[in-house]
Amino acid sequence: MQAFLKGPSAISTKPLGAKERGAAGAAGTSGEGKRPKPIPWVEKYRPKNVDEVAFQDEVVAVLKKSLEGADLPNLLFYGPPGTGKTSTILAAARELYGPELFRQRVLELNASDERGIQVIREKVKAFAQLTASGCRSDGKVCPPFKIVILDEADSMTSAAQAALRRTMEKESKTTRFCLICNYISRIIEPLTSRCSKFRFKPLSDEIQQQRLLDVSEKEQVKISNEAVSYLVKVSEGDLRKAITFLQSATRLMGGKEITEKIVTEIAGVIPREKIDELLSVCWSGSFEKLETLAKNLINDGYAVAQLVNQLHDAIVESENYSDKQKSVIVEKLAEVDKCLADGADEYLQLMSLCAVVMQQLTQNT
Repeated sequence: MQAFLKGPSAISTKPLGAKERGAAGAAGTSGEGKRPKPIPWVEKYRPKNVDEVAFQDEVVAVLKKSLEGADLPNLLFYGPPGTGKTSTILAAARELYGPELFRQRVLELNASDERGIQVIREKVKAFAQLTASGCRSDGKVCPPFKIVILDEADSMTSAAQAALRRTMEKESKTTRFCLICNYISRIIEPLTSRCSKFRFKPLSDEIQQQRLLDVSEKEQVKISNEAVSYLVKVSEGDLRKAITFLQSATRLMGGKEITEKIVTEIAGVIPREKIDELLSVCWSGSFEKLETLAKNLINDGYAVAQLVNQLHDAIVESENYSDKQKSVIVEKLAEVDKCLADGADEYLQLMSLCAVVMQQLTQNT
């Protein structure tokens, strides 16, 4: 007890035991055998060069030609999230400049950065005005221009986009711009006319499956073929989402095999049985049963927005409904989706939707 109260000084004179010597030795060599920091798999398996970019053949072909000539136009990449837009331009920039000059020559601004008209006038303009030499430390040809990457450019204000227009024209000798967005309609016309436009397609199921299997093999993840197929289905062409779900499922299972059920839980997808149960209650015409089921769905933590998406697919693909029934139900689905996006109460919207579905299914029976 005395030794404990006196602290480390009281026990420092004791000889080190075998265990303590081992701990001291480990502490001494911890700098050498340091474990690598865990990083998200999305970043770990991000393409390192243009050839590794999946499924965007036209974009890759044009970029490779540009890289051979060390010349690049102003670029505008648009398409759904998770299709490789940011990865492609970062990989191209690394090939152009090499790892040493990359940080000096590339300015990347995301939606999380302040990108109002003042930043465009000051930060971007100041970076664009700097001149760049045409040599690399490894002797390869380096283009005499810098690259400004404006990720999620569709979230920039029209005033900021208009301010960027003049900078693009004036600094064309020293700087190239790459705008990345999901919706090209939100980019002002003067900017789109100054850029080469490339549309990124949602990744095909085969490409996604191959990438997921590659990642699983490298990370030694056990996953069933059904789970891989379902992972591709729930990610809807978004490879980033699919890899994130895969990593989450791996952490959850702790080395055990990942099944379709686990993917369903991780992705927040509502099981098909629940959708079928909801439709069967609507067919029954019992409002009391419907109210109970709606409360249970909300209490189980299922998102009504997700239910709307899955219900849409279930009704459109089914042959049990007439075209008129489908049109009325789908119109109501659109209304509910809009109300949910505006922050409406989930339970009330779910009841409103189910009441319309029940009315359509029971009025003709």
